[in-house]
Amino acid sequence: MPEWLLSSLKVLKPPEKLTVSEWADRYRVLDSKTSAEPGPWSTDRTPYLRGIMDAFTDPRIEEIIFVKPTQVGGTESLNNMFGYVIAQDPNPALIVYPMLELAEYTSKNRLQPMLELSPALSGRFKPEESTVRELQFEGMYAVIAGANSPASLSSRAIRYLFMDEVDKYPKTAGKEADPRALARERTKTFPFNKKIMQTSTPTLKSGPIWQAWLGADVRMHYFVPCPHCGQLHTFKFKQIKFDSSLAPEQVRGTAFYECESCKGQIRDAHKPLMLRGGVWRTESGSTKPGGKTGFHLNAIYSPWVRFGDVAYEFLISKRSPEELMNFVNSWLAEPWENTQVKLSSDKVLERASEYEEGVVPDRTILLTGGVDVQKDRMYYTIRAWGENMESYNVRHGVVETWTQIEDVMNISYCTRDGTEFFVNLTAIDSGYNADETYDFCARNSEWAVSVKGSNTPLPTKYRHTKIDREDKGMYGISLYHVDGGYYKDFIAGRIARSKDEPGGWFVYVGCDLDYAEQITAEEKVIEKNGRRDVEVWRPKTAHADNHYLDCEVYAAFAADCLGIRYMRYEAPEAPKPADSKAKANNWVGGGKWL
Repeated sequence: MPEWLLSSLKVLKPPEKLTVSEWADRYRVLDSKTSAEPGPWSTDRTPYLRGIMDAFTDPRIEEIIFVKPTQVGGTESLNNMFGYVIAQDPNPALIVYPMLELAEYTSKNRLQPMLELSPALSGRFKPEESTVRELQFEGMYAVIAGANSPASLSSRAIRYLFMDEVDKYPKTAGKEADPRALARERTKTFPFNKKIMQTSTPTLKSGPIWQAWLGADVRMHYFVPCPHCGQLHTFKFKQIKFDSSLAPEQVRGTAFYECESCKGQIRDAHKPLMLRGGVWRTESGSTKPGGKTGFHLNAIYSPWVRFGDVAYEFLISKRSPEELMNFVNSWLAEPWENTQVKLSSDKVLERASEYEEGVVPDRTILLTGGVDVQKDRMYYTIRAWGENMESYNVRHGVVETWTQIEDVMNISYCTRDGTEFFVNLTAIDSGYNADETYDFCARNSEWAVSVKGSNTPLPTKYRHTKIDREDKGMYGISLYHVDGGYYKDFIAGRIARSKDEPGGWFVYVGCDLDYAEQITAEEKVIEKNGRRDVEVWRPKTAHADNHYLDCEVYAAFAADCLGIRYMRYEAPEAPKPADSKAKANNWVGGGKWL
């Protein structure tokens, strides 16, 4: 057969039907300069990577989220996926690293050596047509980009997106938006068969990889069998047993792992067999993936890490917060919770008063309301205020129309002795549907005002402005900008007070769990703002509802706006008894003039 015909047939020959792990086992070669174990790749060395890599060829999965520590082979799994793409299913790709300098270094010292060592890749690589930041192949190109460089994330269509160490990305790419969002924009041309893989060691709970993990459709953990009882468990740091009175070096040689079920001692020699028998599944036991599937590992799984190494690292790390943070992030692959204020729903439910829903507590001075406007509903709260800003939730709920808000805020609420109260002022969020809110508040200006929450601190607790909406024919609209952080601090502080202490924050008897969970949906954490540490309120989880918390912020603002801090309770005057002398002296009773 002629040589030219053989060459043509090779071009037309379809690629082998392989998963990523199968392809890597057959064709991947590790470089001696960058790998501790150079030579042919073997997934059996790190069996837990098989499920992560093969997720890339699962048509049910569009995005892979890998939360990893150091020393488990996470970056090599990304490289294997990239190599698979080149050899098996070539299409444009983008690999994003935290910095452009790192991207160039990785291209020169890791990616291109990988291409040269593997015959399956070197035959497709076109080095003469490539640059450090753009590698050319048969049927595709790959852009090697830095998250800090908007130019390197420029608008080229890609099918495959790989993002490495996303928690080290800058928040913006130059003057552009979030670099992860910019990179995702490039995949729009492939809406049905794109693949996105992002991986990182976590930093804070608010960091990108942890938020992506919390937002995943399915969250997988690697369960391994106990060599003694066969029960499946994940490796947990608390199960590593050691004598903390020993020197760290002694602990390194004596620590062992204790099975959660049978309490059997698991030694380092057991680990390889346990890893080979492991399975990726959710906490509930499901192995079914989702469109966005997350995988989580800690360093205990690493074949290069002994149980004693983990104990040793913990003992030497707990000397300072910075070192302990590194242990939590890089070894346990968990976010560092630098939490200043954290409340639980149980704490809110513990604040139940003696009053039923709808009943105004004794010694109430005034009522205020707060409304959070959403697309198809409105959340509201009504709160009673007394001396020292002591407050009680009288009612909360969800309605669908402005008419219902008007009804809720204009009916009377009574104390147990029948004294009537009306809501004095209601603050309504204008963030979602500003025009309807402005119009409603203008028509009900005697009891309603428009507010907009501010996530950044204001010079004062709130600021009053007047705005014009000429296109809507609205002029001189009152709008209050409210410092949400200040009032969340206020609420958290009042919840934390003893019930006997004046100025507490309470809920009615039988308060529902959904309300309590929304009130505590955020926590106060420390974040970096440039070189400064700042305290900010952030959602505990990616999709946590916090509508009732916003309502209570607005109700607290309304009470502050009315001057509740300076008010004192005045008991209503009792009716005066009839004057018996007056009755005796009236003309009907026979006065002296008769």
